[in-house]
Amino acid sequence: MQRFSPQEIVETIRMVQMEKLDIRTITMGISLRDCGADSIGVVERRVYDKVCRHAARLTAVGDQIEREYGIPVINKRISVTPVALVAESTGTSDYVRIARALDRAATEVGVNFLGGYSCLVEKGATPGDRALIDSIPEALATTERVCASVNVGTTRAGLNMDAIARMGEVIRDAALLTADRDGLGAAKLVVFCNAVEDNPFMAGAFHGVGEPDTVLNVGVSGPGVVLRAVETAPEADFGALAAIIKRTAFKVTRMGELVGRAASEKLGVPFGIVDLSLAPTPAVGDSVARILEAMGLERVGTHGSTAALALLNDAVKKGGAMASGHVGGLSGAFIPVSEDIGMIEAAEAGMLSMDKLEAMTAVCSVGLDMIAIPGETPATTLSAIIADEAAIGMINRKTTAVRLIPAPGKRVGDSVEFGGLLGRAPVMAVHTASSEGFVRRGGRVPAPLQALNN
Repeated sequence: MQRFSPQEIVETIRMVQMEKLDIRTITMGISLRDCGADSIGVVERRVYDKVCRHAARLTAVGDQIEREYGIPVINKRISVTPVALVAESTGTSDYVRIARALDRAATEVGVNFLGGYSCLVEKGATPGDRALIDSIPEALATTERVCASVNVGTTRAGLNMDAIARMGEVIRDAALLTADRDGLGAAKLVVFCNAVEDNPFMAGAFHGVGEPDTVLNVGVSGPGVVLRAVETAPEADFGALAAIIKRTAFKVTRMGELVGRAASEKLGVPFGIVDLSLAPTPAVGDSVARILEAMGLERVGTHGSTAALALLNDAVKKGGAMASGHVGGLSGAFIPVSEDIGMIEAAEAGMLSMDKLEAMTAVCSVGLDMIAIPGETPATTLSAIIADEAAIGMINRKTTAVRLIPAPGKRVGDSVEFGGLLGRAPVMAVHTASSEGFVRRGGRVPAPLQALNN
């Protein structure tokens, strides 16, 4: 366990009390690779039993750490092996039964989300992958805590355009099946390029095949801390500003590793990584957009926003890497619209467009995140948006993702309300010219030259 100086302890207390520093999530990864069987009933039972057995104390330990260290632990979560890898052995396509078993287990152990209703199809899909993708809308509509993700591309493999075309339809169907909740099902579904195996954040977390049987990953979030640091240096040039952000990220990461290792020891589970992602919430003072505005932008979305985000993301990563040898996950700055009050206000004011958000995703941690769009948007348009975002990730060797909510019955100017950390979102405009001919070509976009780096 690292030793902390009295000054660091005082600084941490200040950051918690005044600047909204918290542990956004401690996420236990659990392998389900030993749960396969030729009977769906057996898989259901094994999955439920293993999750309940390993995560039985997760919530209690999180609460204990919060009391002992005085650091808020906001969420306790679970990620599991991509379910398609486990369910395929059953020979059935009724994977929703496994989703419901996972939901019951998540409820039993008291976590707020469980990720891993997932498959990896960047180079092609097996029958089990296709069955899981087909089941996603019903699985998300009939469970409360289960989250799904599909990886449709990598820098090494290129883009699976057949899967991308299908995912546009799946997102639309997930929203329609939860129309009474403003399309909430789509808010629990992420489409990735270059997905990582140790991401503790939802909805895209899953437990990768290269991970141990169980592992404990921590997601730290400190937009308020970084905002305060930037506000104290209004005249600093960009070199000095980057140094200030790096020092702040260093302190936040140190705190995250302390909590992660403490939880790991108490649970008897290996410590994995600290994900230093500036994950905002709708709460005032907990916004990534406000950090960019504190750099001198009148409103996020105006010219200069991409450059400001690039500086922020890079400085956060550098500071975290200096603080810990186990920085992983996504680590950087998230820009979800519905979960960031500054993003919400910029979108409502017409300053933030889909095109500008796409440009910003080239330099942020993930991608087009928690964006509400008109419910009548064609599935092929959703697929084309996914393709654009995946191409950015593929070419730039980075993780990109899409989490769109085609809000049933809503038009541009309306809003959707999810509550809690998911927040609210104005319905944003998308281009109305058709992309159907492009999407229907199918096949694979070949891997770029960047893939040939052995």
